[in-house]
Amino acid sequence: MKTLHFYLTRQVVASLVMTVVVFTFVLLLGNILKEILSLLVSRQATLGIAVEAVGLLIPFVLAFALPMGMLTATLLTFGRFSADQELTAARAGGVSLLSLVTPILLLSLVLCGVSAYINMEIAPRCRVAYKELFFRVGANLITARLPERTYIKDFAGCIIHVGQNRQNQLKDVLIYVLEDKTNVAHIFRAPKGAMRVDQTNQTVIVDLFDVTGVLALEDGKQMFTHAGRMSVTNKLEGLAKELGKPRITDLTFIQLRDELSDLESRLSAPKSGRTNSVAELRELEKQRSQLTLPLRVQMHRQVAFSFACFGFTLIGIPLGIRVHRRETNISFAIALGLVLVYYGFLLVAQALATRPEWSPHLIVWIPNFLFQGIGAVLLWRANRGL
Repeated sequence: MKTLHFYLTRQVVASLVMTVVVFTFVLLLGNILKEILSLLVSRQATLGIAVEAVGLLIPFVLAFALPMGMLTATLLTFGRFSADQELTAARAGGVSLLSLVTPILLLSLVLCGVSAYINMEIAPRCRVAYKELFFRVGANLITARLPERTYIKDFAGCIIHVGQNRQNQLKDVLIYVLEDKTNVAHIFRAPKGAMRVDQTNQTVIVDLFDVTGVLALEDGKQMFTHAGRMSVTNKLEGLAKELGKPRITDLTFIQLRDELSDLESRLSAPKSGRTNSVAELRELEKQRSQLTLPLRVQMHRQVAFSFACFGFTLIGIPLGIRVHRRETNISFAIALGLVLVYYGFLLVAQALATRPEWSPHLIVWIPNFLFQGIGAVLLWRANRGL
């Protein structure tokens, strides 16, 4: 039994190293061609800076390459194991499939721990360092630009959150007007807006259209209003500081937790002399949930994605046996299809990060439960020879 365990583990690890290297190279290639190569051609960056940028990108792409590599490795290993009749020989010797795959499942759990450390700590920090490197060489300072999915706190008396920024055309903009520089008094939302720079006065102007908002009145009541159009301004040097600030998707788990705690304290801080009805309190709670949801979604995504290796292993073992093929291209095709399904749920959750009615923080867990559930059933059937 130990010999079989060592043989299978060695095969999986060898395939894992190969596939992770391949996927890492492919994912790196896209970033190199898109960003780094253009800087080298335009002589904005030296070869040393380019090498440093690639090194900082590796942990970021490794977060995606590791689960994909584990899935492909199990498909390749158990496809060959079944095609060469080695599984049949093991069963004839009284060895069950479950006992054979135990070390592989344990290996996948270890990789879940490695993935958690990469997803929640290493990858975000390296991604931020990568962007800061580009910031230093001037790649992001060609034009002033509001960062996406970041709580921008440098505008006087307010906090701004931009859902999407395409060449300074903004979408899904939230503005929290502060009271006493700490508490959120008014909330405004605009489906679209635009950013422009006043070079004469060295200011950045954000114009918002079709604005709706919730105003906190002096008597403690709230009033819903349609403001139409509004603008906020900020000094250009103030925005330059925000350009280097990481987006929500580039924060570590601890930073996300601290940011969430800070935002919740701002939103829930009591207003002196104000009372609200039950309906108003419910509406306030709904607004707080909506405003903090992007942070919660990212926290859940980091944790849920860390378990991808286990789900991919559970479903990869029985599928490899069922495919019963030695060809590498077949295994890569199956792995690619499964990866697209898994990442599809994550993309949907990210797109719905400002829609609490869809519970996007729970959507990120669906692929884990789906792959682990189906994989467990298929593995049980394969163990029984069904």
